[in-house]
Amino acid sequence: MSVLELARAEIRALVPYSSARMEATGGEVLLNANESAWAPFGDAGLGCHRYPEPQPAALVERLAKLYGVRSGQVLVGRGSDEAIDLLVRAFCRAGEDAILVQPPTFGMYALCARVQHAAVIEVPLAPDFSLDVDAVLAALTPAVKLVFVCAPNNPSGAGVPMEAIERLAQRLDGSALLVVDEAYVEFAGGASATALLDRYEHLAVLRTLSKAYALAGARIGCLLAHPEVVALLQRILPPYPLPRPCVAAALEALSPAGQAAVRDHIELVRAERTRMAMALRAMPGVRAVLPSQANFLAVRFDDAADAYRRLIESGIVVRDVRRYPGLGDALRITLGTVQENDRVLAVFGEKT
Repeated sequence: MSVLELARAEIRALVPYSSARMEATGGEVLLNANESAWAPFGDAGLGCHRYPEPQPAALVERLAKLYGVRSGQVLVGRGSDEAIDLLVRAFCRAGEDAILVQPPTFGMYALCARVQHAAVIEVPLAPDFSLDVDAVLAALTPAVKLVFVCAPNNPSGAGVPMEAIERLAQRLDGSALLVVDEAYVEFAGGASATALLDRYEHLAVLRTLSKAYALAGARIGCLLAHPEVVALLQRILPPYPLPRPCVAAALEALSPAGQAAVRDHIELVRAERTRMAMALRAMPGVRAVLPSQANFLAVRFDDAADAYRRLIESGIVVRDVRRYPGLGDALRITLGTVQENDRVLAVFGEKT
């Protein structure tokens, strides 16, 4: 069966909005989009009196090359969050369909589902925060249209073996779309699920430039999927999702010099991850530091509330993740610069 048969029939039949920029086929005098003929004041908004390309060709092609896919398999949007929302709206009928997640995990999957009035089926991760494929398969119902897997996981940092992802992809064929969120995969150093895209048309992969590429403020993310899935989501994507300055920032970050800088950054983060994990494990009051393949560490404390207070009083803001299942004693600490990390250690009695 076609993967599109899993999507909502009304979305498949939808006639998408056709923007002026999509219809334009050239020309030097652009009088078709009700734009200003005059550029805005200042240099920061250069070119912003014109609407951007709905899917900037240069950016799409560069991302396709980066991730080893074809340009038709790339949909660029405002961070991974937009792709999550589009997937839920396209595949889940309100009040009828469901998604499946494995808590503790990224909260936007469930939030987008609930906004759509889709059900959320939860299959907890194993005690060591590994993915329990058998439990996921056992929990599937005909209502489940999307299965989200966060790899590496947020907030635990645990990785997901490619064998587990492929097993899910094999078993979900014809019943649900498997969505693998790889926001932190650059820090893991392992394989990406993008290698499986040509074998499983009901597989989608989320990638972002917010983490390793340091562009959280630009909001550039993408969905990598079968071209029919990409085309389907384009039907409901807003006409001009990507601001010109954000596209320019992304293209610069994806240049050869930008990618070299990213590789150096990733290497430093991995080194700091090892150093911080070893140092924190030796601190009084620290119960455990969870293994992480991401750019953060989930740390268990004897008194997480007190640890959080001490960090705040020292001007250090970390993420309190005690509300997440299995992490009632934990804080999530993003790996910063060497100097920033040293400040964290100093709070707990060690500077180096």
